[in-house]
Amino acid sequence: MLNHAHQWKKPLLCVQKSRILSSLTSLIFTQPSVSAAKIDGDAPIAVHLSKDDAVSEILSGLNSLGLRSFLGGNYFKTMFSTLNENQIDLVIETLRIENPEFALGFFFSLRNVYGFRHSRFSRLVVSHILASKCWFEELRLVVKPMVEEEGSGSAPSVCELLLSRFRDWDANSVVWDMLAFAYSRYEMVHDALFVLAKMKDLNLRVSLSTYNSLLYNLRHTDIMWDVYDEIKLSGIPQNEYTSSIVVDGLCKQSKLQDAISFLEKTRGKEPGLSSVSFNTIMSRFCNLGYVGVAKSFFCMMYKCGLLPDSYSYNIIIHGLCVAGSMKEALEFTGDMEKHGLEPDIVTYNMLAQGFHLLGLMGGARMLIQKMLLKGPNPDHVTYTILICGHCCEGEIFKALKLREEMLSRGFQLSVLVYSVLLSSLCKGGQVKEAFRLLYEMEAVGVKPDVITYSILINGLCKQGYVQRASQLYKEMCSKRIFPDNFAARAILLALRDKGDISEARKYFDTLTKRELMSDTILYNIMIDGYAKIGEISEAVQLYKQIIEKGVTPSIVTFNTLMHGFCKSGKLSEAYNLLNIIKLNGLVPNVVTYTTLMNAYCEEGKIDDMLELLHKMEVEDVTPTLVTYTVIIKGLCKQRKLQEIFHWVGKMYSKGLVPDQITYNTIINYFCKAKDFTKAFQLFNDMLSHNLEPTSATYNVLINGLCVDGDLKDADNLLVLFEEHHLSLTKVAYTTLIKAHCAKGDVRRAVVLFCQMMEKGFEISIRDYSAVINRLCKRCLISEVKYFFNMMLADGIDPDRKLYEVMLNASRRVGDGNFVSEILAKSIWLDDKVHWTSFNLKSTNDFASTFPSCSIRNHAIGDESVSAFGSLQRRSKEGMSSFSRVGDLETRGKKTSWWMTLKLLKLSHLSLITEAKIAGNWKNESLDHKIL
Repeated sequence: MLNHAHQWKKPLLCVQKSRILSSLTSLIFTQPSVSAAKIDGDAPIAVHLSKDDAVSEILSGLNSLGLRSFLGGNYFKTMFSTLNENQIDLVIETLRIENPEFALGFFFSLRNVYGFRHSRFSRLVVSHILASKCWFEELRLVVKPMVEEEGSGSAPSVCELLLSRFRDWDANSVVWDMLAFAYSRYEMVHDALFVLAKMKDLNLRVSLSTYNSLLYNLRHTDIMWDVYDEIKLSGIPQNEYTSSIVVDGLCKQSKLQDAISFLEKTRGKEPGLSSVSFNTIMSRFCNLGYVGVAKSFFCMMYKCGLLPDSYSYNIIIHGLCVAGSMKEALEFTGDMEKHGLEPDIVTYNMLAQGFHLLGLMGGARMLIQKMLLKGPNPDHVTYTILICGHCCEGEIFKALKLREEMLSRGFQLSVLVYSVLLSSLCKGGQVKEAFRLLYEMEAVGVKPDVITYSILINGLCKQGYVQRASQLYKEMCSKRIFPDNFAARAILLALRDKGDISEARKYFDTLTKRELMSDTILYNIMIDGYAKIGEISEAVQLYKQIIEKGVTPSIVTFNTLMHGFCKSGKLSEAYNLLNIIKLNGLVPNVVTYTTLMNAYCEEGKIDDMLELLHKMEVEDVTPTLVTYTVIIKGLCKQRKLQEIFHWVGKMYSKGLVPDQITYNTIINYFCKAKDFTKAFQLFNDMLSHNLEPTSATYNVLINGLCVDGDLKDADNLLVLFEEHHLSLTKVAYTTLIKAHCAKGDVRRAVVLFCQMMEKGFEISIRDYSAVINRLCKRCLISEVKYFFNMMLADGIDPDRKLYEVMLNASRRVGDGNFVSEILAKSIWLDDKVHWTSFNLKSTNDFASTFPSCSIRNHAIGDESVSAFGSLQRRSKEGMSSFSRVGDLETRGKKTSWWMTLKLLKLSHLSLITEAKIAGNWKNESLDHKIL
């Protein structure tokens, strides 16, 4: 029987620990003494009805005028305000005997029209009237509100009133049963059990619906079996819901085997198996990922004579969609239609979600089109799935188009949909569009939440708009939307990544004052910032601040400090962190050990690195692929060939497959060792292991051949890579270009340079400088001129250093004309060129160095202006500009030739060259600079 009880801890609506419910058995089946004491505040009118004047007038008015006329008249409206609860109770009880219909009308009129809150007594009176008339739905509408208002723990007092005042009334058992049912439906299980115990004492029959309701509320506990046994003992015929509730309860308790056994036992017995029980088991198996088992139960339904319903099909379809088996899910949908069951909107939404999870939004769109042809219209869930799917695929335009369609169909976008769209816009850098969407969101009455604002703040920070992000943060706070730490992290991270650590620290300190610093991640961001720029002392100070404030550091905190110490070369301090981590109750992880091992590797301390690996394994920390790559890198530096392959083999034995970085490390080693046979053998080994070589792999091989001087093989390798449409980077081309320039094969360098430009790579001054520097070293001036002019045509201005390199190279070969051209263009481009850097102090030095260059010996000082006068006569295009020079000359003021030239801005470089040569270099007032 019922031999045990459970303690409940749910507030109000659930069973609580009680001295009364020492066990379920004693509650329902013992014979308690019934107290006849009256309940304070709920004592009914005495049996002898002393009808005062108000009660008499109401009864008289009802008899003479009728219910509607009397209650709607002004007389009763005036009288109503003077009536008390006892008088109303007396009227209803009297009417129950004289005219039950009037009793009901009086009760509901006062409640619905006058808003009167009836007493417990009046409600129970009316409940008995309704029960006697078998008006069960109306009875439920009276009892349920009463139970809800009385609340948890009210059952003893209600039962006491029923026992003392209604014991011998008609249909009393129905009221008791409805009371138990109502308590159960409101999950006041303790009260429901108390009512059932009283019904047991009174030998009142409990309905199956009440038992089922109680069984449902207890299905996640073992008390469920006590209730089920009581149902069997009561002799009440069970229905399919009874067994289904038990099966559901066993599934909820993760007792699937027991659920299957129970299903087997009910087979062939009344009421027999039901599709609801099968659906429950199938749903549970699908949720656990065992779709195949669920499908076997689906087939079993046919063997048991049950036809799967739409819910059965949807369960299997949903499981298949989650598992990614879209083909089979569509087949089940087709089978569903063959059996006369039309897929509903839920079916289509599940299929659309399945396509979305696989990133197949084309399939989702085709499905929705099919759905539209068959009848069901997309609902809010459909649009949400499609919008989320397109946003995940980066198709924000399609997502926004769906939003417009959604609005045109009268749907209101949820905060979730707006947040997904905002996130996608921010990821695509469309911050302005994101803000327009935010304003639309507010205009239509959808209030942005903390997630919405956090998405926008994060998007602004990633685009570099940190100031705007800070303003939005303040705006969020002003709207009493309290930000979480995600927004603060995004702003702090953006400030730190801008490179200005002081600004990040200021913001960090403001967060400290706002007491938001219980978040370890905010500290970690700052510690990492200091560690990356080498200010390890500041990072340590922040760590001490963490400890002082009582904030618990994470393993990430220590790993960041470890990285900082290693970067600063403080390996002993880094090693000591291992013990400090353990003192803080944390365990060093693989990142901790690998970071320190990498530092030892960089320092060439291979023995210390391997010792740390042994310590790591003793601590039961499993090395990762990165760990082994660090070891291999260290061995490569020590040129320990045999040991390298030993560790590669060890990786495979541990189930770790070397990745591209591991292979690139080893290939680079063999290239440096000029063992290209082994390097290319490793390259082929990558391909045999289905590892796609990266651009770094190609660069390493090409660079190795170039360094070795084998440019022909390097060129052939580049052509081979291009023919196979491999993803080459600009580095591959620049490496070969520089190598050909160094070898003097300028023609091949030019071809490669043009190929690089045709590939769409962005060409920078660095690329031109690398080529020109190498050509200058070989004094290939004509080739330098070619690349120099190409550079200018490309709109890239040389810097001072490049000018000096070209001028020095021209000086070495004595090409004065090119010197003049360079000087002219440097002035035209407003660049800064030091005359003294050429070791030339005057025009005489220039003439002696470059005798082939034609120089005019003009006078110095004020007469230098006359030199420009001679140029003025030779240039029709400079007339207006030279008039300014004439003005200066007539005023008798001293004017340097450079200032004059700044005024002229001549378009002919040849004239500028003559002007520069004609000027006074020795007495230049601008510290011997041409500026």
